[in-house]
Amino acid sequence: MVEIVRCAWATSDQLYLDYHDHEWGRPVHGDDKVYERVTLEAFQSGLAWITILRKRENFRRAFDGFAIEKVAAYTEKDVERLMADAGIVRNRAKIDAAVANARAALELPEGLSALVWKYAEPDSPVRKTMADIPSSTLNSQALAKELKKKGFRFVGPTTAYALMQAIGLVNDHIEGCVART
Repeated sequence: MVEIVRCAWATSDQLYLDYHDHEWGRPVHGDDKVYERVTLEAFQSGLAWITILRKRENFRRAFDGFAIEKVAAYTEKDVERLMADAGIVRNRAKIDAAVANARAALELPEGLSALVWKYAEPDSPVRKTMADIPSSTLNSQALAKELKKKGFRFVGPTTAYALMQAIGLVNDHIEGCVART
């Protein structure tokens, strides 16, 4: 029997397994889709990613499918609605950041997707083990700096690198991983 190799983080839960095999590290384009990932990575800060995966559909419902124009128009009433929604992570600073980030995304002449994809690392090294994967890179530091300069919040270098991994700007599937393309 052939053993299937996967990144170690993906093996503890079926939700992780499905996310790893079908989404993580695959290219994501489009402003609303990238905004969703920026938002979810920010909400994940300080929490286990599985928490966000389990609540992802609730987040999508609560944040109008992560349509940037809709979220940018949120008022205090919307923020209060989100704070009362037990289906999402109810953190005022993160909710405020999601709204501020949508407003900042609207101001980007090139759009959020184009801005983020400028920092792709197509020639990132093949990682042999999970221990070889950095928590940030020079590009994630530069991306975080540019996003902050443009008015984004909760986008430090580590969060920016997690975003880069999630949407395919880097390929951090370990060597031999079934999902490595």
